[in-house]
Amino acid sequence: MAQVSLVKLSSVLNRDVTSLGKQNLFDPNPETCWNSEQGTPQHILVEFAPCVRIHSVCVQFQGGFAGKDTRLVDVDRKEEICALFPDDNNKVQVLELPKNEQGVARRRIKLQFATSTDFYGRIVVYSLDFKGSVADDVELPAKTTNDSCASDAVITIV
Repeated sequence: MAQVSLVKLSSVLNRDVTSLGKQNLFDPNPETCWNSEQGTPQHILVEFAPCVRIHSVCVQFQGGFAGKDTRLVDVDRKEEICALFPDDNNKVQVLELPKNEQGVARRRIKLQFATSTDFYGRIVVYSLDFKGSVADDVELPAKTTNDSCASDAVITIV
């Protein structure tokens, strides 16, 4: 799978990015997490290099702090890809994209949580992963500001 080149979050609890920030979404430690501030909506924006064809989203919430009314959005095309329906539990959940969306090359996607199972709107995510394939040498649609999905830059998880 391609590398994650950028992650942006809607918020981090008490602005404690060291303990509860974006780096915890992709690390192998099962005890670290991203914890949002209270309030809705919340989101996770992920940029890939190179572009990818996503087949499924793998996410692990903390039970009681799961996203509800979850949408996956193509940021470059400014359109919703699909609704996702995670359960309110502590298990790693594999959320499949519709078949007609699995072949589409994407660079930036956003998981949008319109509401939360938490009364105060907090979201807690222990792990996030995407299954799919690299979309080699694919051009983004002309209406986006990106020139190409191909990237020669050194990519690191931020």
